[in-house]
Amino acid sequence: MSVQKVRTFLWFDTQAEEAATFYVSLFKNSRITNVSRVGEGAVMVVEFELAGIQFVALNGGPLYHFSAAISLMVDCADQAEVDELWAKLSEGGSEARCGWIKDRFGVTWQVVPSIIPKLLSNGPRAGAVMQAMMPMEKLDIQKLQAAYDGQ
Repeated sequence: MSVQKVRTFLWFDTQAEEAATFYVSLFKNSRITNVSRVGEGAVMVVEFELAGIQFVALNGGPLYHFSAAISLMVDCADQAEVDELWAKLSEGGSEARCGWIKDRFGVTWQVVPSIIPKLLSNGPRAGAVMQAMMPMEKLDIQKLQAAYDGQ
């Protein structure tokens, strides 16, 4: 396996392995590729792939915390995928507007239907879509499409 030139590095307090295990359970083509331990077997670094994209997670202690200033965006094929990921990622975390979730580990995710770029690419219609989307937490493709269609 070759190493990606740029990888996302996630700093956890003590939950790097738990988080990585949870994340790889959510996406096809995902796996933990390496776990580095120190001392009495404590996990220090976990390397993993989500849908083929490489990540590194560190148990670095409580010094740094995640914020919504950076998020992981998931392109969902349909409403069923949005619903499934929304339920799993929001469990123990918190939901926010416009498809954003903070998971139980503090990582922010955007669960976004793949149709969103199309719905937001037409100026006059995009405004109606944005207006429909702003109060939503979990995005509803049918309601967004209806707003695009002028219904």
